[in-house]
Amino acid sequence: MLMPNYPKIVLAFNYNGWKLEIDEGELDGMTTYTVWANNAFSSAVAVPYATSRQEAIQRAKRWVDARLKA
Repeated sequence: MLMPNYPKIVLAFNYNGWKLEIDEGELDGMTTYTVWANNAFSSAVAVPYATSRQEAIQRAKRWVDARLKA
């Protein structure tokens, strides 16, 4: 791998039993955001791509809410 992509967690917070971690990256010169969702039993990418922190947070919260309803 020529250029590995190491996570750059810029914000982390707890929401309904999940720890959400926002990773900031770059794609084609634009800042992008990914959200990792972790709880006591698992870890998942809740939001694979967002163009703003606000969008990333909103989509991650919706992802958690959907898991709690299931």
